[in-house]
Amino acid sequence: MSTCKCLLPLLSTLSILLFVASATADTKAVTAHDELNKLGFPNGLLPPIVTSYHLNRTSGDFSVLLGESCKVTLPPDNYLATYSKKITGKIAEKRIAELNGISVWAFFKWWSITGIRASGDNLVFEVGGISAKYPSKNFDESPQCQGSKASS
Repeated sequence: MSTCKCLLPLLSTLSILLFVASATADTKAVTAHDELNKLGFPNGLLPPIVTSYHLNRTSGDFSVLLGESCKVTLPPDNYLATYSKKITGKIAEKRIAELNGISVWAFFKWWSITGIRASGDNLVFEVGGISAKYPSKNFDESPQCQGSKASS
């Protein structure tokens, strides 16, 4: 009879631990790519080498840290783009502004991408006062960094 009284608390504790462990295993950490999706953007705006990010949900200020700086070829026109190790800006539903850390090579010069808007099935990239529109589907997959240890 006394063995039964000792096993009951042990079994209760064990079942609580199993419940907590299964609940923890089911929860997946939210990634920077997940945050992009929630706000109306495709994954392909960021390479897969994001090591951490911070988002202030009140102001929209964000920073994304990459494992290394990264060069990619952006579809559909195969523009060469570079991502700094740190990318910053302000994000809201379907709008990224004050963007810093992404540049694109066009017309024999590096241009900083200063903003991105999701507009219907398109993304509008802003470079200063100039903008260019591309289908969002071209950015569904994260671009692989050229020559990166992570892309090998």
